[in-house]
Amino acid sequence: MNPGVSFFLQVNFVVCQLCALLSAFWFRLFLHPSKTSPFIRHVVATLLGLYFALFCFGWYALHFLVQSGLTYVFIFLNVFIHIIDYLSLCQITRVYVFDYGMYTADFTGPMMVITQKITSIAFEIHDGMARKEEHLTPGQKILAIRRMPSLLEYFSYNCNFMGILAGPTCSYNDYIAFIEGDPRRHRDQEADRKSQSKLKQAEPSPNVVATSFFCLLVFLSVCKVFPVERNIDDDFIANTPFYAQPVYLYLSMLTTRPKYYFVWTLADAINNAAGFGFNGYDADGSPRWDLISNLRILNIELATSFKVFLDNWNIQTAHWLKRVCYERCPYHPTAATFILSAMWHGAYPGYYLTFLTGIVVTLAARAVRHNVRPHFLQSPTHKLVYDVITWAATQIAICYTVVPFVLLSIGPSMKFYRSWYFSLHIGCILLAVALPVKPRHLRVKDQQKNLLQDPVQHPVEARDTDRSQKEKTT
Repeated sequence: MNPGVSFFLQVNFVVCQLCALLSAFWFRLFLHPSKTSPFIRHVVATLLGLYFALFCFGWYALHFLVQSGLTYVFIFLNVFIHIIDYLSLCQITRVYVFDYGMYTADFTGPMMVITQKITSIAFEIHDGMARKEEHLTPGQKILAIRRMPSLLEYFSYNCNFMGILAGPTCSYNDYIAFIEGDPRRHRDQEADRKSQSKLKQAEPSPNVVATSFFCLLVFLSVCKVFPVERNIDDDFIANTPFYAQPVYLYLSMLTTRPKYYFVWTLADAINNAAGFGFNGYDADGSPRWDLISNLRILNIELATSFKVFLDNWNIQTAHWLKRVCYERCPYHPTAATFILSAMWHGAYPGYYLTFLTGIVVTLAARAVRHNVRPHFLQSPTHKLVYDVITWAATQIAICYTVVPFVLLSIGPSMKFYRSWYFSLHIGCILLAVALPVKPRHLRVKDQQKNLLQDPVQHPVEARDTDRSQKEKTT
């Protein structure tokens, strides 16, 4: 694809998102649930979404209707396999027929979000029709759908203007509760609903727009200063001291993140401006707008473990992977989840190298945390030393893992790994094999037992356990 065309498409995308942001404020003020019926809100949200998609992607937007329409007909069949196949076919066509290696606002991006929504709603309908609910986790019970959505509700959920271009994905029950004006009805306990009845009369204001455009400014300022491709430059590899190469690797990958920060925080702002994203109140009465937030920037940049980084990066995708794969896969759920993530992202070989590497890094990081971390919790000083070391190790491990995701092709990616002598691959495999880790079901059982015995010492963990670890991935 011509770089000029690629730039035009990206500008188109940003303009559409800004229009969606303005529309969201209008939607919230003039089509508030207290003034308008759910039917009108569904119709307007869907038509605006399809209009923005058509403006941004042209007739490729028809894929969104085909993808959603066909799966509504076959929702009770094996929709997961078929929708992943359809998404993969579109991604392969886009990569190998049209514009290999070009980062652009292509139509498969919205299809990735719609794929998440369709597969989520299929499993949630399945859970809602389960005869033995004791086999469901508490989180699955909350999100289970008890009746078949109407065609309008289904298209509104998949194609609404708040999320059609950049997401994030959300549960069907959360979206319908927002449309009908009671955003936490299926999540709050009755006591909580009564205690918060007065607070719910307030309308908290979103405030993430400034963060979004600050991230865009940072990306435009530094993206060309530390190009990732320099990590595989022959002169760089031959003449840069070994201790300087990790520093440059970290800086080059750090400068790629603000692009994602901009897209996701802007998407968050659009949903919040429409009133979607409200997640109740803190103990002090402060409103929370993180129901469908997709990242926590400070937690990402200060992460001291691979898991903490992943838990705060592309959060809603992580939740989707957990709900449709990790919680339901009977064998090797970690490997299955990373492979599904690679398939969902697209057809570039670099994606598969990244997520396959992520499997061994995750297993090694889990082993180190379970076997080494307890020895550093005896004093604040030791804990600080551990945090500093693990922060540096985590950042380098993330950068090492993600380089193929940016380079895309097999040749450059393998050249990078060879320049590092596959050191992290070898080290992680040795750690994962040498350090014992309990199976997942035993770890969860021990954690729940400890929290039940002493919830006072672990109030936050006890709360999370009581909520069935809804947002955590082991």
